[in-house]
Amino acid sequence: MTEPTSDNRHTRRRTTELVVNEVAQGLRSLDDGVAWFSGLAPEQRREALQEVAGYAMQAHITAADGRAGVARAAVKPTVNPAVMICMDPPRYGFANLPAAEHVRAFRVLVSVFTVADTRRRETYCKGTCTHSWHNLSAATENS
Repeated sequence: MTEPTSDNRHTRRRTTELVVNEVAQGLRSLDDGVAWFSGLAPEQRREALQEVAGYAMQAHITAADGRAGVARAAVKPTVNPAVMICMDPPRYGFANLPAAEHVRAFRVLVSVFTVADTRRRETYCKGTCTHSWHNLSAATENS
């Protein structure tokens, strides 16, 4: 088997970024995002989980964001990803969870990111944001 090229990895990272931000901004449902994630190969799922965990860290999630996100994720609050994200400070390492937990981890991470990123868009970036990932609807309208 051949190693994927860095172009393929870059394309997957960009796709992950787009899917996650579309879910966060209500342009795609969480279930649609999960369907996309479920279609990835196991190694690609681990890479996507690492990416999404990075986005959550950049959004400066809090334990409160974790609890709100878990409620949105439609998972039991006792599953490993939910417990990890609700710790103060949150624990990462979702890509190291067993493969059977990856879909739940994705649901939790994207949901928590949605809560934290929405807060940031409504406070820090309100009205003056130039982050391309915070202006997806405008980018879609201009395409």
